[in-house]
Amino acid sequence: MKRIAIQGEIGSYHDVASHRYFEHEEVSLLCCDTFEQVFASMKADTDVIGMIAIENTIAGSLLHNYELLRESGMQIVGEHKLRISHSIMCLPDEDWDDITEVNSHPVALMQCRDFLKRHPRLKVVETDDTAGAAKTISENQLGGHAAICSKFVAGIYGMKLLEEGIETNKHNFTRFLVIANPATAPQLTRHININKASIVFTLAHTEGQLSQVLSIFSFYQINLTKIQSLPIIGKEWEYMFYVDITFKDYQRYRQSIDATRPLTTNLSILGEYEDGKSTI
Repeated sequence: MKRIAIQGEIGSYHDVASHRYFEHEEVSLLCCDTFEQVFASMKADTDVIGMIAIENTIAGSLLHNYELLRESGMQIVGEHKLRISHSIMCLPDEDWDDITEVNSHPVALMQCRDFLKRHPRLKVVETDDTAGAAKTISENQLGGHAAICSKFVAGIYGMKLLEEGIETNKHNFTRFLVIANPATAPQLTRHININKASIVFTLAHTEGQLSQVLSIFSFYQINLTKIQSLPIIGKEWEYMFYVDITFKDYQRYRQSIDATRPLTTNLSILGEYEDGKSTI
């Protein structure tokens, strides 16, 4: 059985992503209130695997999770890209005319902006988790409240599904990272096709330094799928670069890393894994 630490409640998108990624295995979830608690759970038990959202095609990157990952020393062992489709639900004995307030995570609310504009009478209240909003409404029998979350939540907490697919943009995907303790990471990547890596490095604040690094990856036919810069606190105008790369030849990828090291500072490989598939 895989023990997975996630941010959110049962029925959250982290829950869905965990079961999709480990679809042929039994999964036990450790539900955490924050991403910090996810990493704390992994540090407390090296067998616990983490599933964390890292970017969304609409909302962008979760910058804080990059920092948590780097500081934790955990390794990326996989990824999953999940199609995010939001639904609105309420208590089973209520209907549209009864709803006066809608609760959800701020990102989910933002992704349903057009839907909410069409219902201006609804008071919008932010919560820590999509599924958690439905759970709170159900457990406390909060009449007049509705939750925006995954459609799968309705059956879990006994809610009535009012409408599906209320997100503004139907091309809405979240990329989740599967992370593990370095001691157990090799067991999880043993039988996969490693063709992607995530690295982080800093550069001297000199002209053309980043372009030289990018030229090296180009020479070795390494494809950059994402580059994210974050400021280094206490060092004005200096940045840390988080880079995702894909490759067909593992040996050439390793050669590109060796060629890049002299031009960078503190280069670390956050994980080597298989380019994740997308599911709906």
